[in-house]
Amino acid sequence: MSTRIRSAVIWRSGSQFAGQLVMWGSTFLVLRLLTPGDYGLFAMTQVVIGLAQLLNGYSFASSLVQAEQLDQRRAGQVFGMLILMNFGMAAVQFLMAPLAADYFHQPGLTLMLRVQCLLHLTTPFIVVPQAMLSRNIDFKTQARANLAAALSGAIAGPACAIAGLGVWTLVIAPIVMFWTRAILLQALGRWWIRPRFALAGAGAMFGYGGMVLVSDVLWFVQNQADTFIAGRRFDAHMLGLYSEGLFLTQLFINKFVPALNEVAFPAYARMQADRSAVAWSFAKALSIIMVAAMPCFIGLAATAEPLVLTVMGPKWAEAVPLVRLLAFAMPFTTLHVLYPPATNALGKPKIAAITSATGAVVLPVAFAVGVGFGPIGMAAAWVVSMPLLVLLSSSLSLPVLGLSWTRLGQAVLPPLAAALAMGAVVTGVDHLLPPLAPPARLATLVPVGVAAYAGFVLLFARDIVNQALAMARGRGKPAAA
Repeated sequence: MSTRIRSAVIWRSGSQFAGQLVMWGSTFLVLRLLTPGDYGLFAMTQVVIGLAQLLNGYSFASSLVQAEQLDQRRAGQVFGMLILMNFGMAAVQFLMAPLAADYFHQPGLTLMLRVQCLLHLTTPFIVVPQAMLSRNIDFKTQARANLAAALSGAIAGPACAIAGLGVWTLVIAPIVMFWTRAILLQALGRWWIRPRFALAGAGAMFGYGGMVLVSDVLWFVQNQADTFIAGRRFDAHMLGLYSEGLFLTQLFINKFVPALNEVAFPAYARMQADRSAVAWSFAKALSIIMVAAMPCFIGLAATAEPLVLTVMGPKWAEAVPLVRLLAFAMPFTTLHVLYPPATNALGKPKIAAITSATGAVVLPVAFAVGVGFGPIGMAAAWVVSMPLLVLLSSSLSLPVLGLSWTRLGQAVLPPLAAALAMGAVVTGVDHLLPPLAPPARLATLVPVGVAAYAGFVLLFARDIVNQALAMARGRGKPAAA
């Protein structure tokens, strides 16, 4: 099991890293070609698309991974349910698109949302094969499909932007990527199960999947409430600045942590009978993830100005203070999203549902207050709210995982101390630099930050680094490699 999990981590995280390198090149090129207004319009559609994708049945597919025993009939029932849900969702979105356009006062959203219905038609052919492959901890096949899909999207995006399609670039590229991924998962996975539309005998699946669905819907509320609230108060330009500032600070959380969570969920499910192995695995995984995450967030705060101006261009200069502020909320957000795969795998989806329900109240209230202060107020809402949510999620999750607050601190505080020390060094060097163009300034600060963090992490978190190297070589505790 340890060998399979280590291989899965390498394939999933490695393919994610390679895919993101391809996608980032495309994304930042498109950012320079489009306007904040284009991204503001696209962000409005994502409120609708995000809700629809939460109702796509993935929570029920996750029961295929969590179940100790599985047969063809149960898999077929999940497949049939996903077909009904997603094809129905596509029809509802097509009919209701004008209402969303009216809410945001943007008539052009109607056609955009109707074209985006094509995304839902691919979902059953992505989610179920992916769940079956994850159950077998086969991430090599998924990696091949994901890389090819990323490449197709990376080509489609700049091609559409250069052709002058504007906001439609952001609509077409994901459609190309989703359809490529669906086709390849079918072909490479050599997977086909006959869909079954008779759902008798699937009570346990519905119970587990239903609780996960409740958690996911509440999670959506807390994460899309900002756009829902600001979309009526901000113009497209202001919303675009805020949404892309948030996108930049959440790159690590949205692009790398999900890849690790995809491996963690089936891995924890397979070892759920051995809670000590789960506790050991979670603590070590958390330590290693924080060693990688903390310098990203603190580094973003320290280099926000030259980074935004270099990568995104001068038109995005107003996003600089947003990035600086949002970066300090992201360490809490990272910890918050690491708990659900572990607690869900242990058969406790209620914990994620409770924390998501709390977030669905706390964050919208904070956004409703912050929106009156513009984009900077929305960013401040994240900084105030996320520590409160982490306090709750930790209080509920740690006893189930068999971890103490002391062990949590040992995993999080050393990399945090190293990252803060690095941030102080980078900020000090930045103040001493003569006036430089943003690219030259960034090129100076990044190596300083890398060298400083390397030194401080060896000072504050040497044991974590040694453990990560040992696990990569297959010398860690077998149950938690």
